[in-house]
Amino acid sequence: MSTRIIIAGGGTGGHIFPAIAIAGALRQQDPDIELLFVGAQGKMEMEKVPQAGYRIQGITIAGFNRSSLIKNISLPFKLIKSFFQVARILRSFKPHAVVGVGGYSSFPVLRSAQAKGIPTFIHESNSFAGKSNILLGKKATRIFVASDGMEKFFPADRIVVTGNPVRSAIVQSRITREEGIRFFGLDPALPTVLSTGGSLGAKGINEAVAAHLDEFGREDTQLIWQTGKPFAAKAATLSQGRSSVWTNAFITQMEYAFAAADVVISRSGAMSIAELCVAKKPVVFVPFPFAAEDHQTANAQHLVNRNAGLLIKDKDAMSALVTTALELSRDKARQETLRTNIGRLAITDAADRIAGEILKG
Repeated sequence: MSTRIIIAGGGTGGHIFPAIAIAGALRQQDPDIELLFVGAQGKMEMEKVPQAGYRIQGITIAGFNRSSLIKNISLPFKLIKSFFQVARILRSFKPHAVVGVGGYSSFPVLRSAQAKGIPTFIHESNSFAGKSNILLGKKATRIFVASDGMEKFFPADRIVVTGNPVRSAIVQSRITREEGIRFFGLDPALPTVLSTGGSLGAKGINEAVAAHLDEFGREDTQLIWQTGKPFAAKAATLSQGRSSVWTNAFITQMEYAFAAADVVISRSGAMSIAELCVAKKPVVFVPFPFAAEDHQTANAQHLVNRNAGLLIKDKDAMSALVTTALELSRDKARQETLRTNIGRLAITDAADRIAGEILKG
C-alpha cells in the first residue's frame, strides 16, 4: 500500500516553493507516494501547486486583518468551517503523515492531524518562528529548521537543522547567462539587473525602481522587473517604449531570471536568500521593515557580515537603491567577490534531507 502524505500551507512563494521542493524530493525517494496539498481558497497556492503537477484542495481560511478590523468579523466562522473541511479531507485521504510549511491553511490541518494522532512535521524557514508553528511544534513529530538556535521556539529534541529547500529547477539549472537574457527578449551584450520583491511584490523596491527608471537607460543597463500584482499595471505603463525593460507581475521560471542577472535587487526573506545562495548572485538586499522582530534585516546583515551581499534599508531605497545596484553592475570585481561568498552559504540538499526524515516516520 502506498504512503499518503498531505502538505499544508501557502499564501506566499516563501511557503509554496519549499513545499513543492519537498514534494519533489518525496516523490523521488518514493515514486509510489500519494501526495495531496491543502491550501487556502483564493490564495496563490491554488494556482501554483497544480502548475507544478500536484493535486490541491482548498479550505475556507483567512488570516487576521490588521488594517481593517471590520474584515475580521467573519474570521471565527471561517476557522470553524475550515476545521470541518479538514476533517472531511483527513477522513477521505487517510494520510500517514501531514507536513506544514506555514501560512494560514497549515494550522487547522496540522491541529486536526495531531488530534487524530497522525504524525506531523513542520518546516520553519525563518530564524524567528511564526506563532502558529510555535503552537503546533509542541506536538509535532519533528521540526525542520534553517539554522541553529531555534530551541527558544521548539522542543530541542525534535528539531532537525536541514536548511531551506530550494526548487529543483534552480538547484539543477544549467541555463547560461545568454539563454537567460534571450528568454526575456533582451541583449546579452548589456549588463542586466533583476529586481524582485518576492511573489507578492515589494512596494519600497518597486517605487524606487519606478522613480529611477531613466537611469537604467542612461547607463545602458537592462532591467528584468518582477513587480507582484499590486504594482504590475503601473510598471507596464512606465515601461512602454523601453526595449531594455522587461516587466511582469510574476516570473514563473525564476531559473531563467537568475541566469540572466548580473545583479539582483531583492527582499531578504529566508527563502529568497536560500535561492540566491544556490544561484550564486551578487545581491542588493532591501529588507521588509515590518517583518516579525525585523528578521529580514537580521537575515541580510548575516550575509553582509560575510561580504556576501549589500544592504539598503527600505527607508533609504528611494535615494540609494538604484544608484547602488547600477554601481555594482559596473564593478565586475565586486560582483565576483559577492558571488563567491554567497555561493559558500548554499544548501542544495535540504529538500532531500527533509523528505528522508518524513519517510523515516
